[in-house]
Amino acid sequence: MNNVRTVSDTKRTFYSLHTRPINTIYRRVVEELMVEMHLLSVNVDFSYNPIYALGVVTTFDRFMEGYQPERDKESIFHAICQAVEQEPQHYRQDAERLQALAKILPVHDLIAWLGQTENLGRYPDLQAQLQAIATNPQFKYNRLFAIGLFSLLEQSDPDLVKDEKQRTEALKTIAAGLHLSDDKLNKDLELYRSNLEKMSQALVVMADMLSADRKKREQRQQQSTTPVTPPTANE
Repeated sequence: MNNVRTVSDTKRTFYSLHTRPINTIYRRVVEELMVEMHLLSVNVDFSYNPIYALGVVTTFDRFMEGYQPERDKESIFHAICQAVEQEPQHYRQDAERLQALAKILPVHDLIAWLGQTENLGRYPDLQAQLQAIATNPQFKYNRLFAIGLFSLLEQSDPDLVKDEKQRTEALKTIAAGLHLSDDKLNKDLELYRSNLEKMSQALVVMADMLSADRKKREQRQQQSTTPVTPPTANE
């Protein structure tokens, strides 16, 4: 008997946990992230790690920027994680720990650590997890893991990731150390950055449409409340 959860099972669980409607422009973001996490969770070669968690949190936070009502965002995140039978607080805590580490490490030390050419003795558990990834020929590489790596570089040195040459070199070093395809890593991150730009543009268009619609409503309301001057006796 096959007890593997289906995408439909995951979506059903999500919508039973978060029952408020999701704004149209964000619904695709939510469902794509949830489906991606689901497909990984049922893959026998996949195993959770903090860099993947950072990728999930970064993807959610970046693509959900500007979501209204703001209070619904955490409910949506919790529902996504719970729908794939994961603990949302675990993701947040691991992501925050890595972000804090990236902020205090010089970027070249961070690259050396991720590329397995330098050992950070202060973080033996993270070091062990990186070594496990590097030495596992069956490691299930995925886009969210790539975004986690990118987020670490971005937290450590925002200018480096904006410079194509430096960014490419950094990713090449990291990919070599973790035995990943740097070509696949770069392609996934180019798509991620492109999609962020498209989302940003879509939000600008949506904001303009909402502003125009609000002005029209205000004009109609003003017209409906403007008193009509009664005709004079001579008219």
